[in-house]
Amino acid sequence: MPFDVLSAIAIAFLLLMLFLALFEPGLRFKIGRAPSAPLESNDFLRMLAALTDSHIKTNNRVEVLTNGEVFYETELQTIRTAKHNVNIEAYIFQKGRVADRFIEVLSERARAGVNVNLVFDAIGSFATWESYLKPLRDSGARVEWYHPIRWYTLPRVNNRTHRTLITVDGRVGFVGGAGVADHWLYRRGKSARWRDSMFRIEGDAVTDLQATFVENWLESSGEILAETEYFPDCSAEGSTKVLVVDSSPSIGQSTRARVLFQTLLASARKTIYINTPYFLPDRSARDEMVRAIRERGVKITIITPGRHTDHLLTRTSSQRLYGQLLKAGAQIFEYKPAMIHAKVMIVDGVWSVVGSTNFDNRSFGLNDEISVAAFDEELAARLHEDFVKDLAESRSVSYDQWKRRSLFERAHEWLGWVLERQQ
Repeated sequence: MPFDVLSAIAIAFLLLMLFLALFEPGLRFKIGRAPSAPLESNDFLRMLAALTDSHIKTNNRVEVLTNGEVFYETELQTIRTAKHNVNIEAYIFQKGRVADRFIEVLSERARAGVNVNLVFDAIGSFATWESYLKPLRDSGARVEWYHPIRWYTLPRVNNRTHRTLITVDGRVGFVGGAGVADHWLYRRGKSARWRDSMFRIEGDAVTDLQATFVENWLESSGEILAETEYFPDCSAEGSTKVLVVDSSPSIGQSTRARVLFQTLLASARKTIYINTPYFLPDRSARDEMVRAIRERGVKITIITPGRHTDHLLTRTSSQRLYGQLLKAGAQIFEYKPAMIHAKVMIVDGVWSVVGSTNFDNRSFGLNDEISVAAFDEELAARLHEDFVKDLAESRSVSYDQWKRRSLFERAHEWLGWVLERQQ
């Protein structure tokens, strides 16, 4: 029966695609020997820019915005000053009190003649209905969906834009991990608002942030934003050297974000501080961190969510991977007060990375992401202040504790392993 045969072939093909999505080995990333150039040198800066296909921007002022009560107010106030254009790309734009405020301010600017362009991920913001966005559209703002679920987008359904990116007049930019949702500002029952961090950037790096937005605006709307008002001369009175690393998955599984993180891990000589909500390092990253500890004496400290995580399966999958790092001498802490969503890495007190990129396979191999790598000792020190405060509110996990995990916990960990590449 030809139809039965074709059906069996189709089902077998779909099962094969599902198997590959869950279990296909990831690309191995390895650096033969640590880069010889000091992290403080222009040689290292030039090399890192080349490896990540990014541009060195030297005249920037970067400000750390800690938690929603700070970054939301700063973002909204900056948007209110917009004269030419406001561009927002977000994985999460969730209806609620915070989103209401953004819609109000963005609509007012659109009615005033400002070009307001918004790209929301169709999966991350799926609960935000078109009716909720009607005031934006009625005001003249343009809203597009990244990879909406259509028959012709199915081959790319696993590729999401996870970027959190705001630019105003091509002169001010915001980058980090916080989308637009109430849980970044308000308590939910017994849970405190989420802990997170954003960068506010002025300077020539904003041109690259704008270009990153334009890429996915084109993919979502079919339009190239070629007007010169989107790309003004925007040098600022600052000295922070910045690399804007926009990352998208390639056919060969490599991403610029993954190259950035692997290179910095391999180059550290003193310290690596990592704050991440989803800590699922692949074998290449774990091996690199172990090598840093054992061969170069690097102190590695990692903060991940505790029981207030928003993804229990991801947390248990993460715990399964603690052992190799703890045994090598890494310190791992779990944040106690709330969900911690900050995505920060500080290396040797000179390099800081903040953006949308998680320490997991989705960010490194499946999603569109954006990271800002900044070379500035004062900026790294400012981020380290927050890191120390987070440590004080976190529980240390020892290797002995990890070995004494219950059978129930281990069962959860292995269940998470099955879906690890999709988390």
